[in-house]
Amino acid sequence: MKTWIKRSLFALASAGIVLGSLTACGHRMHHGGWRADATPEQSAEWRGRMVERVAGKLDLNAEQKAKLTVLSDKLHAQRLAVRGSTDPRAEVQSLVAGATFDRAKAQALVQQKTDAVRTGSPEVIAAMGDFYDSLNPAQQQQVRDFMQKRRGWRRGG
Repeated sequence: MKTWIKRSLFALASAGIVLGSLTACGHRMHHGGWRADATPEQSAEWRGRMVERVAGKLDLNAEQKAKLTVLSDKLHAQRLAVRGSTDPRAEVQSLVAGATFDRAKAQALVQQKTDAVRTGSPEVIAAMGDFYDSLNPAQQQQVRDFMQKRRGWRRGG
């Protein structure tokens, strides 16, 4: 397997793990918080509700809640960086707009997304580590139990 494919898959898997860890506690996406057409205010409102919900389920103290807020903000910034400033669907459609698949543009697109993940991942990982490490053992077990029970992104519950 080519090196860039391995790196791309690793970067995407890493981002998915971090994002999955956070959404493990606030497992339902509410009304536009993660939608591409959500306003910054809607996204901030959704993140605030998610933080409150997770804080309630895990019985977080003020310091833990602050670390969760930082993690939420870092994940949101990372998501925006990976998404970019253009419409992702239009970007992909442009690859097949001509008579041949635009391999160079596809490679550039993958490189752009990979660079965004690589650049932002250390901050996301640090924020996730700070939040998780601030949890007491019972809270950590709650997170692990929920993730084990969940086992997927789109399952009911």
